Order: sequence, then C-alpha cells, then structure tokens
Amino acid sequence: MQIEVRSLQKNYGRVKAVRDVSFDVAEGQLRVILGPSGCGKTTVLRLIAGLEPVSAGSIRIAGVDVTLLPPDRRNISMVFQSYALFPHLSVRENIIFGLKVRKVPGPEIEKRLERVIELLGLGQRLDAKPGELSGGMQQRVALGRAIIAEKPVTLMDEPLSNLDAKLRNTMRREICALQRRLGISMVYVTHDQVEAMTMADRILLMREGRIVQDDVPESFYERPANVFVARFIGTPPMNILPLCNGGGGAALAPDGPVLYPGLDGSRFKLGIRPENLRLADEGHPAVVTGKEYLGSDTFIACAINGHEAIVRTRGMSDLAPGVPIHLTWDSKTLCLFDAHTEMRIEDAPEAEPLP
Repeated sequence: MQIEVRSLQKNYGRVKAVRDVSFDVAEGQLRVILGPSGCGKTTVLRLIAGLEPVSAGSIRIAGVDVTLLPPDRRNISMVFQSYALFPHLSVRENIIFGLKVRKVPGPEIEKRLERVIELLGLGQRLDAKPGELSGGMQQRVALGRAIIAEKPVTLMDEPLSNLDAKLRNTMRREICALQRRLGISMVYVTHDQVEAMTMADRILLMREGRIVQDDVPESFYERPANVFVARFIGTPPMNILPLCNGGGGAALAPDGPVLYPGLDGSRFKLGIRPENLRLADEGHPAVVTGKEYLGSDTFIACAINGHEAIVRTRGMSDLAPGVPIHLTWDSKTLCLFDAHTEMRIEDAPEAEPLP
C-alpha cells in the first residue's frame, strides 16, 4: 500500500474533528474523501500531509512511518483549494519554485518543466503572471507545480471548487487522465458527489469525523450503508418512505399491497431511487406537487400519504400539480433500512412484487 492510515484521531481541545479513521490507498489509486462541510475530510488530508499534528493513530507512506515527520520529509506533493500561487512570479517560476528551493540542478529542472508544460498545455503562458490567467489556467499551474516534483503521492484539497461548472467538468477529466498517465497515488478531497462518483477508484465518505462508508462508487449508489449515504449520493437523492403494518411491511397504508410479509413495518424504512419509480395506470396512489424540467429528464415531486417522493422520467412531462397518479416499481430495486439505526438491512427478505 502507498498510504496506510490507522486509527487516526485529531482533537482541538474538546472538539473531536477526526475519530478513529483507518483506510489504505493502493499504488496508482485515486482515492476520494467525500463529505459535507465540517465532516473532517480536509483535516484528514492535512494530517497525511503533516500540516497538522495527529492526536492519536499512525500514518505510513510507502511503508515508512511518517506520523511524526515534517511535510518536506513525507515525499508528497499537494494542491490547495486556493491554488497558493506567488502573484509576483511568472507561470514558469511558480512551477519550478520548489525544485529551485531543493537545489535541483538546472538541466534537470528544464527537463521536468518541458514535460509538465506539454502535459498541461502551458507552453504559451510561461511568462504570464497568475493575475493574468483564468481560474482554469491557474489551476493548471498549481497542478504543474505538484507534478514537476515527481512525488509518488499527490494530495488535493477541493481543487475545483472555485471554477464554474463547465470548467470543472473539463478539469475533472484532465486530472483523471494525468493521474492515470503518471501512475501516481492521489488522495482527493471534495464535498461534490459528482466529482467523487466520476473520478474515484474508491470513495471514503465521512460524517462528523467518522467514516460512514468506504467502498467503490457503484456500491454507494446501489448498496448505501445507511440512510445518510442513500440521501447524500444521487441527484435527486434516494426516496426514503416509512413502512407501516398491514400483514407485514407495507409501503403506504394498512390496506395496501404487502411488500415484506412477516416484518413489523414500523421498524423499517423503504428506500428507492427516483429512476426506479414508474408512472402506471395502477399501483400506489400519489398526487403531483411539482416538477423540474432538465431537458433530458423531468423530476416529478409527488406526495404519498403525506411523504414526498421524487420520480425521474425521461423527457418532458405534462403532469401538473394536483394531478393524481399511480406509482409502481420493481421489488428488486428496493433498499430496506432500520427505522432506528438507519442502517441498511444486509439480509433483507425478498420483497413481493406489486400486482
């Protein structure tokens, strides 16, 4: 493993920012740490970088225990959210600054610089100052400064958060292509689930300083560990509907279809993705409360016995608020959650299909 984090903790007085976090990053892997603001993801990155002292636990990089080592001895590079470029230096000087500080020979600096500007397309802007560049170009310079160090591990702290949506899409693809081409191990911190799902080999989702789920992207979507994951991943998020009793766990009312025979419905919640809900002539009754047209899809909001659910349909829909509809779904697409712990039931009984 390129990075091994074990039982990591970080306390600021009585505040526990990171609580018993353990994970690995394999050689050449792009590992994303995802979570809402204040969950501790950036703190974990800073602990790996050595910018913050750990309160407990250990960090190993390439088999070496670096827990107590300063940042310059950890053999890593880092890209910050703010880019952290020197405004008075040119693009060229910003990129090679670290090499000059480490007294790398001039010919070696030029050799590395030539490779970096070819990778990032910066050849025409080497003499420009950061203030003369767009946000995307400044991000490329920050990437270039990290790449030219030729470290086996690169840490990135929300590097795309200052860019507009179109440029973020482009830079996501560029970062992934560079990471694969160079074969570096990367730890990438973001609050954006789209970045995580599209870029990561593996995702670590955090909440309140703890790991909630550590898995491959598809598992987060199809097999969320709990209700928090189900609602955090996906746009729109997974619908969570309470069950009630009716000879078993029923989705809507005691006289409705029984989905889980023999279960105490009050103890469980039903989860279903918006694209797995279907409009039908017969099924569970609902009432349209609103809709959002996004071109290729329309998100239809509806009320089911006082609870909101979102239905994702293809193209434009002419359904208006107040219109009664019926919903159905494939029972194999359902998730079952414990109503008290909100954890997904791993060995849920087979749901009976709707008539």
